[in-house]
Amino acid sequence: MKKYEYDSKEGYGLLEAYGQDLKRRGASQNTIRTYQSSVRLFYSLYQQADTENLKKYRDYLLRSFSPATANCRICGLNQYLEFLAKNQSESSRYRLATIKNFKNPFLDSIISNEDYNRLKEGLKRDQNWTGYFLVRILACTGVRVSELVQIKAEHLRVGCLDLCSKGRKVRRIYFPKDLQKEAIQWLDSAGVSGGFLFANPHGLPLTTRSINRMLHLMARRYQVPAHTVHPHAFRHLFAKNFLKEYNDITLLADLLGHSSIKTTRIYLTKSTLEQREDIDRIVNW
Repeated sequence: MKKYEYDSKEGYGLLEAYGQDLKRRGASQNTIRTYQSSVRLFYSLYQQADTENLKKYRDYLLRSFSPATANCRICGLNQYLEFLAKNQSESSRYRLATIKNFKNPFLDSIISNEDYNRLKEGLKRDQNWTGYFLVRILACTGVRVSELVQIKAEHLRVGCLDLCSKGRKVRRIYFPKDLQKEAIQWLDSAGVSGGFLFANPHGLPLTTRSINRMLHLMARRYQVPAHTVHPHAFRHLFAKNFLKEYNDITLLADLLGHSSIKTTRIYLTKSTLEQREDIDRIVNW
């Protein structure tokens, strides 16, 4: 099997071609970067993708990362091997099996409504308006963090944002009336007429890493469990609250940009605390 050095011109070209292939198949920029990083990690440890090295790599991932992170890297490398199989004469037919996560099958890392309200009220009390509207928009729209950073003041003024989501499907993100009204008042008082809502001093959108760092600092300040304060936690909160108020999972799938309703069904799963509360309320015999 041919060996590729990924700091070489040929190796770099293959990695770029892999990225273009993922893009054509509808992968987001975050997914493309993550999958390319998975390939770089493998080739930093092993010289070629034969069966023996692939098995060693899986063991390395199992020892070094959480099951979720390991599975993401496995998926990225498997996709790359499929890409090589289509475009190169020499490619291993072996594919890595994903890692089962036995640690916690429940949604216990999702922010509660009580903690969300504590966070929201604390930010408002401290007049941290950027943090306040960051949290509000995440919780009231269910946007992904990669979508959040694309929101501009102009979108809030018209009440929606159209995005080309995974699979090149156009998805509309709506800003609820109360949120829109409050945000416009903030923009007007700050003299903001346009531009990215969450921007750096140069007017460019914040990175997803910066957003995560902001949320972590907010969690510490307002004494909310840090492991529950991350962008996807608010997406879960939006979905669970939506289904509680309006039990239409098909509409929710459209709002979240899911191509399959099976993905949306994840949000029907209850945390251990919610299960405990239900048992205490229901079982009275």
